[in-house]
Amino acid sequence: MTALLEVSGVSVTFDGFRAINNLSISIAEPELRAVIGPNGAGKTTFMDIVTGKTRPDKGKVLWGERSVSLLGMSESEIARVGIGRKFQKPTVFEEQSVGDNLAMALRNRREPFRVLFYRRSDADTARIREIAEEIGLADDLPRRAGDLSHGQKQWLEIGMLLAQDPRLLLVDEPAAGMTPAEREHTTDILKRAARTRAVVVIEHDMEFVRRLDCRVTVLHEGSVLAEGSLDHVTQNQQVIDVYLGR
Repeated sequence: MTALLEVSGVSVTFDGFRAINNLSISIAEPELRAVIGPNGAGKTTFMDIVTGKTRPDKGKVLWGERSVSLLGMSESEIARVGIGRKFQKPTVFEEQSVGDNLAMALRNRREPFRVLFYRRSDADTARIREIAEEIGLADDLPRRAGDLSHGQKQWLEIGMLLAQDPRLLLVDEPAAGMTPAEREHTTDILKRAARTRAVVVIEHDMEFVRRLDCRVTVLHEGSVLAEGSLDHVTQNQQVIDVYLGR
């Protein structure tokens, strides 16, 4: 598989602290990847660099078949080429229905002028229904988003990202604050999404990572410490020392 995202030799320093140190990661399409590591390992900064929120001091971030550099692009341009990001805290439109939240996300793919004159087409309605089925909220389309549980809001936000049809989905700690049943359903959503696109999940919950059953990258002090299956990396003595042994 060729790489969809190629991060190579990237470093970034904040006020003398090197948050990312010669980091190289390659993500294929389709692929499900978990990124783990202690606090301060550079996990969020890695996502910030990929999405254009943080500019590295050096290194390359290349995207797609033509290996286009993401470093010269704005956050909105990066979103348009097909990179979607879900933050830890869900941000849904609480007063709108689940269906309207998904419709707005679909609409965001269009140019601004057309948004003003938007009418929901049959194709859009079918797509909204399809996404709602995929995230397990098909029976909740008329419900006000603010009335959903924490876990359901997380699913809705994942659905809103899927509505924009990204090729790469970056998801930050989706299992935080969820019930065991919600965590299980979240694993299923992410595994299904990763059949057709790249999905990178930052997570602390080892049980959740185990259920993802995917390649794992361990970050430590801003660079890759180990990579491979969860069993492989959790038997690595350095990983035990810096992360698991705590």
